[in-house]
Amino acid sequence: MKNEVKTLSDAIRYFADEQVCIDTVASMRWPNGPVCPTCGSVAERQHFLKTQKRFQCRDCGKQYSVKVNTIFEDSAIKLDKWLTAMWLLANCKNGVSSYEIARSVGVTQKSAWFMLHRIREAMKNKSVKKLGPSGKPVEVDETFVGGKFRNMHASKKQKLQLAEKGDTKTAVLGMLDRTTREVRTKVIPNVKRATLQAEILKQIVPVGTVYTDSHYGYDGLKAARFIHKTVNHLEEYVRGDVHTQGIENFWSLLKRTLNGTYVAVEPFHLERYADEQAFRFNNRKGKKDADRFMLALSQVTGRRLTYAELTGKVGESAF
Repeated sequence: MKNEVKTLSDAIRYFADEQVCIDTVASMRWPNGPVCPTCGSVAERQHFLKTQKRFQCRDCGKQYSVKVNTIFEDSAIKLDKWLTAMWLLANCKNGVSSYEIARSVGVTQKSAWFMLHRIREAMKNKSVKKLGPSGKPVEVDETFVGGKFRNMHASKKQKLQLAEKGDTKTAVLGMLDRTTREVRTKVIPNVKRATLQAEILKQIVPVGTVYTDSHYGYDGLKAARFIHKTVNHLEEYVRGDVHTQGIENFWSLLKRTLNGTYVAVEPFHLERYADEQAFRFNNRKGKKDADRFMLALSQVTGRRLTYAELTGKVGESAF
């Protein structure tokens, strides 16, 4: 992508040409030239069919587009609309609703909703590298996301028969590496000790320093070879370096986005919304709009998301 593409208006003009869109996605997927997804033949054996906007492999004879095996696969929506939506989602601090995308790029609201979830799938951080290497500090905190009991319809109140916060809301665990400023989130079924500490062991290097509040679910981290320091929010919020202010800042950004832009988010989809906010948070410093866009675009391969998977209807009959 040319260096002069710095703003949304630049991107819209630049990607107005379908061939430019194809070339941009192809260069991100195959830096050394296209590779046949069927037989794996190298670039020298691939031929581009200009009239069909597709590649053809000279070895197996199969045709394929740059959309195959990406979040764009099986989508009739043109790439210029996809890339515009991706630019907006990657750079709008408080997110962007499906209604706004529908109006902006000229698709239906249902299509825009599906597009945004597929883009969120590309934004997901799938790094296996653990946080807090060499004992570097990591903040850990949990939060609850969901509607307030007093605002619920009477029939829903009666159905739920709520007694605790966890009965009405969805728990999310967050971890912030203070050195790299990277945040990771995970929707969890509950805030019990076994659940919280299993995720901490999975995501943070043992012998690392972990800062948490005084929630009982974090008791016993020292036995797991962590340097564990806590702050009791009933008495104080900061004690020297011991605090969870960083991850709580992320929670405020996430909830502002959920309450102000997306309004009603089902627990089934919450993790993708958290991934979206984490992507922007992790790439906010030292990166410009074009950098965040190109990073999201570089992660579209191998992350296909079907409508059946998105709606939880895999294996169900269409009739």
